[in-house]
Order: sequence, then C-alpha cells, then structure tokens
Amino acid sequence: MIKDITLGQYFPGDSLLHRADPRVKIVLTLMLMTILLMVSSYASFFMFAGLIFIAMLTCKIPLAYALGGVRPIMPIAIFTAVINIFMTEGNILLGFKFINITYEGLDTAAKMTIRLILLILGTSLMLLTTTPLSLTDGMERLFSPLGCIGVPVHELAMMINIAIRFIPTLLGETDKIMKAQMSRGVDFRDGNILRRSKNFIPILVPLFVGSIKRADELATAMEARCYRGGRGRTRMRQLKLSIADLQITLFVIIFNLLLIYVQYIRMPV
Repeated sequence: MIKDITLGQYFPGDSLLHRADPRVKIVLTLMLMTILLMVSSYASFFMFAGLIFIAMLTCKIPLAYALGGVRPIMPIAIFTAVINIFMTEGNILLGFKFINITYEGLDTAAKMTIRLILLILGTSLMLLTTTPLSLTDGMERLFSPLGCIGVPVHELAMMINIAIRFIPTLLGETDKIMKAQMSRGVDFRDGNILRRSKNFIPILVPLFVGSIKRADELATAMEARCYRGGRGRTRMRQLKLSIADLQITLFVIIFNLLLIYVQYIRMPV
C-alpha cells in the first residue's frame, strides 16, 4: 500500500551512521551517487549493493522497509527498460517483424534499472538515518557560502526539509482517502486506463485541499513562534566533526577509488 512507501521517513537508531554529522552524510552521498553514475560494470554494481546492504545491517534497517522507497520509481524503471530493450541497436537475439530485441538493449536496460534502484537505495539510506532537523542544518551549513552572493540559504534548506517531511504525511493521507473511496465501492484496479484515471479524481481534489490547509496551518504555527528566517537564529545543537566522521569519509573515499579501479582498470564488464 501507499503507506508502506518509506521515502522521506526517518528510521530511529543509534548506529555510527545515525550519529554521523549530516554534512558528512550529504557530501558522501553525493560523492557515491556521482561515482555510481560513472561506473557501468556489474562488478561495480555488486560492490555498491554490498556496501548498502552492510550499511543497512549496521543501522538495523530492514531491507524490505528500505525497498519501500523504490516502489514509486518502479513504473519509470520498467518503462525505461522496455524502451531500451526495443530501441537499442546491436546483435539481434529475437526478432518480431519490425521489432528486434538485442543483446545490447537487454544489457543497457538491466544496467540502467540496477543503477536507478541503487541510486534510490543510497539516497534513502541517508534520509532514513538523518532527522529532518539535522538534514536542514547540514544543508544550511554546507551552502552557507552562497549567502555571500544573496542566496537565501536558510529559506531554501527549510523549504527542502518541509517538502521531504511532508512526503510521508501526504502518502498517508492519500492512503486514507483511497480506503474511504474503496469502502464506497470505487475500484482503482479494474477497467481501462481512462476509467481508472477518472476514479482518481475524487482522491486528487481532497488531497489538494488538504495540502493547502496543512501549508496554511504550518505557516500560522511558524508565525506564532515568531519565525523570521535564518537571520539571528541560534541552534541548540552545534554541528562538529568527530573522528568517526573522518573515518567514514576515509572509508568512502577508498571505496570510490576501488570502484574506479574495478571499472576502468581491473575488469570492466
């Protein structure tokens, strides 16, 4: 169900990754995602998946729970894979008149799907082990130099944090509305595409109205607490780098170098 989607949720814990500085986690996640886009061998993908699996075991995050973040992008992944299978030229494995399935198409589709899933899992791991408040502080501190050229860093970080925080709330609200409509006889699974799309209209309207109402309530609550942006704002928790943060950074750098070695030097597949 929609409520099982974990995108934007925080999984409580006391692991090394949970306690790490949010700035370190943001930078290292961006670094890993960049390397993942650069490599294209199955050996590199296997190593990256192993790293995510070990990190989840260390953080005591159930794999099935983390895979909930992959569900929203599966239709996109399947559509992209099908396009690559039938549109990529190369050695033909199966031919049906004007449609050909090639080895290169299957290989490209498989690698693109694996890369997309690993990207979502890596990003979800960072979000699951970082509280929304820590994530906002980390982004604000990282991008604080942009404030010198007039960029409203605090406001941008707050907007991103609110958007991420409201994802589980909106998903839960959507699930409640769908169950209410199903109890009234609405069927979201049977019928053609036009009929199913029409059945979703009773969901979108109350969801849209509810989102506006929640945004207005949040703005009122922030004004009642005299929120005036980041100027002159103090923090109860000051971000400080620890030895553990440096150790995690060194490990990720070594891992990235190993991925590059496997991809470009040792055994590109």
